[in-house]
Amino acid sequence: MSNHQNEIIQNIPQKGFFGHPRGLFTLFFTEFWERFSYYGMRAILIYYLYTQVSKGGLGFDESTANSIMAVYGSLVYMSGIIGGWIADRLLGTGRTVFYGGVFIMFGHILLSFPGSVPAFFASMFLIIIGTGLLKPNVSSIVGDLYSPEDNRRDSGYSIYYMGINLGGFLAPIIVGTVGQTYNYHLGFSLAAVGMFIGLVTYVLTRKKNLGQAGQAVPNPMTPAERKKVFVCFGLGVLIIAIIVIYFIMKGLLTINVFTMVVSILGILIPLVYFIVMFCSSKTTSDEKSRLIAYIPLFIASMMFWAIQEQGANILATYADKRTHLEFMGLQLQSSWFQSLNPLFIVVLAPVFAWLWMRLGNRQPSTPTKFSLGLILAGLSFIVMIFPAYINGTQSLANPIWLVLSFLIVVLGELCLSPVGLSATSKLAPAAFSAQTMSLWFLSNASAQAINAQIVKYYNTNTEIAYFGTIGGVAIVLGLILFMLSPKIQKFMKGVR
Repeated sequence: MSNHQNEIIQNIPQKGFFGHPRGLFTLFFTEFWERFSYYGMRAILIYYLYTQVSKGGLGFDESTANSIMAVYGSLVYMSGIIGGWIADRLLGTGRTVFYGGVFIMFGHILLSFPGSVPAFFASMFLIIIGTGLLKPNVSSIVGDLYSPEDNRRDSGYSIYYMGINLGGFLAPIIVGTVGQTYNYHLGFSLAAVGMFIGLVTYVLTRKKNLGQAGQAVPNPMTPAERKKVFVCFGLGVLIIAIIVIYFIMKGLLTINVFTMVVSILGILIPLVYFIVMFCSSKTTSDEKSRLIAYIPLFIASMMFWAIQEQGANILATYADKRTHLEFMGLQLQSSWFQSLNPLFIVVLAPVFAWLWMRLGNRQPSTPTKFSLGLILAGLSFIVMIFPAYINGTQSLANPIWLVLSFLIVVLGELCLSPVGLSATSKLAPAAFSAQTMSLWFLSNASAQAINAQIVKYYNTNTEIAYFGTIGGVAIVLGLILFMLSPKIQKFMKGVR
C-alpha cells in the first residue's frame, strides 16, 4: 500500500457504521437515494413507452419499447467510461460524483413534465451522462475506505450493495404505484426528489466522513495534454453532431439503426479498453497478469447481466401482459415486481456478508463465486419455462413463478456482483483505478447492448425457446468457468 493510500485511510474514521469506516454511511445513503431515483423511474419507464398516447404514454410498440429499455440501460453503464476518465484525469472521484448527481436530478425533472418523444430522449441523455459520472466513482470511493489486506472489504461492499437495493426496493412500490395509478409524470417527479435528497446527504457528510478519499486525481493531465484533449473532444462532438443531423435529415437514423450501433459499440469498447490498459507503460507485469484474469470474469459478468437486466423489460412486460395480477385478494401493480430483486438482496445481503466474513480465507475464490452466480442466473430463466409448458401461453401465469425467478437470480447476484466490485478494486492497475471500475460497469452495458437485439425475439410463441436457450447457455458457461477457476486464480497474482 502506498504512503498516499495509507494517509487517506488514517484520516477516515475506521469505526462507526456497523463496524466499518464511517465514510460507508455517506456512500451508503448517497447511493440509496440515487438508486431510488433510478429504479423508481425505470419501474414505470417500459409501461410509459408502450402505453398509448391517449392514456399518457408515448405509444411505441412493445418490441421497440423493450429495445429502447435495453439500449438506455446499456448507455447508462457505457457512460461510466466518461465518468471514470474524468475522475482519473480531471476532477477526482469525489467531485465527479457530485456533478453526476446534478445531471441525474435535472434529467428526472425534465422527465416529470408532460412532453414529446424528443423531450423524452433529452431527459434520457441527462440521466445517462449523470449516472456515468456518479455510478462507477461512488463505488470506487468505497474501495478507498479499506486497505487491500482489510478482510472487511468484501463485507463492506455487501453492506453498500444492500443500500443500493434498499433504495431499489422502495422506489418501484412508491414511484410505481403513483405512476401507474395516477400519472407517469408525477411518478417521475418523485425520482427527481430522491436524487435531490441524495445530493444533500453527500454534500453535508462527505468532509467529516470521507476525509481525503476521492479528492486526489490519480493520473492528472499536463497542461499540454489537457489542451490537446479538449481540442480533440470539441472536434469529435462537432463531427458526430454533423453526421447525426445528416442521417436524421435523410431518414437513415431510425431506432433500429441506433440500437444496432449501440450493440456493436457494446462489444468494441470493452475490447479497446482492455487493449489500451494492457499495453500501457503505466501497467506493471503483475497488473497485466491480473487484467488477463479479469477477462473471463468480465465475460461471465456480461452473461449474468444479460439475464438479470431483462427483469426491467422482458419480465416487466411478462408481469404486465402474462401474469395474473391478483394474489390472495390483493390487487397487484405490474411495477411492484421490480421491487422483488432489491427486496431479496436487502434480506439476503447481510447473510452473505456474514458468510464471507465467517469463512475468512476459507471462502470460495472470486472465479468460483462468479461461476455459482452464472449458474443460478441460468436457472432463473429455466424456471420461466414452466408456466408456458404446464398451462400454455394463452392463460395468465401465477405470480409465484416470477417471484421464484427473481429469488434465484438474486442468489446469483450476491455471489457475483458485490464480489465483482471488490475484485475490480483489487485487480485494477493503479493508473487506471476509476477507469477499471468503469470497465466493471461496462460489462453490464455490453450485456444490455446485446440484449437490445435479443429481446426482439421474445413473444408468446417463442417464450419456451427464449428462456430455455438463454438459461442453458448461462449454465454451460458457469460450469466452464468453475473448471477454469484454479488457473484464473494463478493469474490474479495473490489477489483472492
